[in-house]
Amino acid sequence: MGANGSSISELPENEYLKKLSGPEAISENDPFWNQLLSFSFNTPTNSAELKLLEEAAISVCKSLVGNNPRTGNLAALIKVFLSRTKELKISAECQNHLFIWQAHNALFIICCLLKVLVCQMSEEELQLHFTYEEKTPGSYGSESEDLMEELLCCLIQLIVEIPLLDITYSISLEAVTTLVVFLSCQLFHKEILRESIAHKYLMHGRCLPYTSRLVKTLLYNFIRQERSPPPGAHVFQPESDGGGLLYGIASGVATGLWTVFTLGAAGSKRIPPQEESSPLANQSLLLLLILANLTDAPDTPNPYRQAIMSFKNTQDSTALPSPNPHAFQINFNSLYTSLCEQQNSDQATLLLYTLLHQNTNVRTYMLARTDMENLVLPILEILYHVEERNSHHVYMALIILLILTEDDGFNRSIHEVILKNITWYSERVLTEISLGSLLILVVIRTIQYNMTRTRDKYLHTNCLAALANMSAQFRSLHQYAAQRIISLFSLLSKKHNKVLEQATQSLRSSLSSDGSPLPDYAQDLNVIEEVIRMMLEIINSCLTNSLHHNPNLVYALLYKRDLFEQFRTHPSFQDVMQNIDLVISFFSSRIEQAGAELSVERVLEIIKQGAVALPRDRLRKFPELKFKYVEEEQPEEFFIPYVWSLVYNSAVALYWNPQDVQLFTMDSG
Repeated sequence: MGANGSSISELPENEYLKKLSGPEAISENDPFWNQLLSFSFNTPTNSAELKLLEEAAISVCKSLVGNNPRTGNLAALIKVFLSRTKELKISAECQNHLFIWQAHNALFIICCLLKVLVCQMSEEELQLHFTYEEKTPGSYGSESEDLMEELLCCLIQLIVEIPLLDITYSISLEAVTTLVVFLSCQLFHKEILRESIAHKYLMHGRCLPYTSRLVKTLLYNFIRQERSPPPGAHVFQPESDGGGLLYGIASGVATGLWTVFTLGAAGSKRIPPQEESSPLANQSLLLLLILANLTDAPDTPNPYRQAIMSFKNTQDSTALPSPNPHAFQINFNSLYTSLCEQQNSDQATLLLYTLLHQNTNVRTYMLARTDMENLVLPILEILYHVEERNSHHVYMALIILLILTEDDGFNRSIHEVILKNITWYSERVLTEISLGSLLILVVIRTIQYNMTRTRDKYLHTNCLAALANMSAQFRSLHQYAAQRIISLFSLLSKKHNKVLEQATQSLRSSLSSDGSPLPDYAQDLNVIEEVIRMMLEIINSCLTNSLHHNPNLVYALLYKRDLFEQFRTHPSFQDVMQNIDLVISFFSSRIEQAGAELSVERVLEIIKQGAVALPRDRLRKFPELKFKYVEEEQPEEFFIPYVWSLVYNSAVALYWNPQDVQLFTMDSG
């Protein structure tokens, strides 16, 4: 690096990097720093170059680790950066491009070095490298004891105080990325880290007062989705078409250096469009999720989670002051719009889940929206394309639906929203359908997919819970939705008969067996009977509460009435079958009286008339079906590996060697 051009392959032999990592101590006032930070750099364009850059950083770090206890050059580099950040805000206001450019370069080098150090040593060893100064070997300087905290605090100040302009975009992104790197020690531990040094600094001391401002800034970065400034919009124009470019922010910062490292296997997957267009928004969201899922300190709850749980709407003039010291206000309309637009990414869906589950202000606002289809449709599309999504993304989408269906107002309103031409639903042309009916179709499709592929009982339970929550409010069900409800019951019935037959054969075999273990069909039978009962309760709930609103469901029920015959006398279903049996008998009788060879339209007319004539008191009342989502007892065991798997696979963070990562297996994300 330095004033001359550098290619990736030349980095280990670069004279400035060799001096930085070498045995000679460099004073903070040495002109060397201006030379080092005025470097040229060609942006990596393929996976081979990305890997070379990683290896180059490791080579420099290896030398630095050996010499830093005597030279203190890492601390000197950090102090040079810290001194320059004091003028960043003024530099941005005065359009001092060169000053910002060099500050960015300093932070970029620090980030690259830290990434390798975090991967290769413990936090205690890393902290020790922050304390080495140019004194006798191994000595410590009292004024440097908190240099790590000072750097962390400086990064947070940079994020929250520097205005986001074309010339500051790169350094803002680099600050967010460096904070991610500081916290990435979690990647290299199999167990959940509960008390790390970075945790301590972020939750106490100088960083703590910036909690709400940091969370607010990261949220606004996500909301704004600011694109990378185009090359040429920053400082200098390229001096030539080849070799090294005078690397101002113009020659490729926006499209280059901060995407130099790619998390996950380099070049192994296409960069999602939203990450290409707004790396700052994506990286800010990842950092926000990391902070939100830090474990509580022994004496202090996670302040970042508290801030996320308590922020309010800027448009809410009635909002009372919050007792939470980390509370703030943000524009809910802008937040809602961005969440609706970004649900094709795991991290945006996880943020939506976090806000709906933990922030009552956000949940109340969203449930009061009159355009809920803008939020629900992207969630349904995630579930519809279950084969293309990872299991965590599908799970989050489903839990979001479950949380929404806990609200009766939501369950009523979704049947009032009429949609036209749902192009992504390919099983059948849906020219016009209510949002409620579409939701039912997608959830049922998810259940059927799960029955034939993953066979996850927990997924089944949550799908059925969402249907159960909605069942009393079913209104004007689309004929196809009504058919699919009965078709699902038919599928369950066939599966029940098959398992029952297998259990009977197994029992016969056991009488003449040689003592070898037999499959536990009794457990399988119990599971399938639980699901069947749940489906019967859902149908019963609809008939009991909204029979006159759903002639298509009654029609589908009558058309497949033989399916229910075997369950009339079954001890597990007798009670819930009473109303279903009554409805089938009542409407069958009225249709028979009307004569033979009736058209579909005539049958539906008879059903509508009969729904008015059927005395309500003849239907037995059951307790209302209501299921609430309850987070697991130790949610961090799920969410922390999930968040870091998103970081690992992100296209705008850093490259990690898969062999070093221990928090999760490579196929778990």
